[in-house]
Amino acid sequence: MSEWNAKSDTYVHRMAETGGAMNSALVGITHGLVAGTNVASNLGWRAVDALSVGDMVLTFDNAMQPIVEIRRDLTWLDAKDVPPQMWPVTVPAGALGNRCELALLPDQGILVESEAAADAMGDPFAVVPALSLNGIRGIHRAPPQHQIEIVTLFFATDEVVYVEGGTLAYCPHLGCLVTEQVNSTSALYDVLSLHDAAFLVECMSVEDNMSGDGDWEALAAYVA
Repeated sequence: MSEWNAKSDTYVHRMAETGGAMNSALVGITHGLVAGTNVASNLGWRAVDALSVGDMVLTFDNAMQPIVEIRRDLTWLDAKDVPPQMWPVTVPAGALGNRCELALLPDQGILVESEAAADAMGDPFAVVPALSLNGIRGIHRAPPQHQIEIVTLFFATDEVVYVEGGTLAYCPHLGCLVTEQVNSTSALYDVLSLHDAAFLVECMSVEDNMSGDGDWEALAAYVA
């Protein structure tokens, strides 16, 4: 199980693991948002495909930051024949603070919070692959119906941006565009393996099922 340790006096930096979810050279497009998805920017809520290099986007840790590069790709080119492991993740409205339904790439990083996991691991925030959220809060996977455009935003450093209200989407740094992998010495966020992400998501599920006067001591014992 990974350790989620802060290494900054100003905000939490989380080291990234280089693994299957992050190696786009091996698995193709891993990060990016479906065209039409709204992102918080200096122009208000703006469709990701309407943004341009130089536009300012609201980030989780660093306020407004300029986009330094944009990549556009088509995916699910032959939707009817897409294998199940590549199916998108459907997030119902409200499941992750989103105001409308979202479709996410299975390996797209999503920043989530779990106080129970914080008790066990020392950090309430971590980036998990979207596919690890399958089964919680109505989040599910389904075959794509047609090909779509994926728009990937790059910043000078790793950032997390606000999507469709409160969903927090991870954007690897510009260097990933060149190297096609996350450099573990420069990444700022801990991208959990599927094993560790499963533990965090289980914590989230337990918390969701707790009432306001729930047995938090029992929950603490669960994650100990």
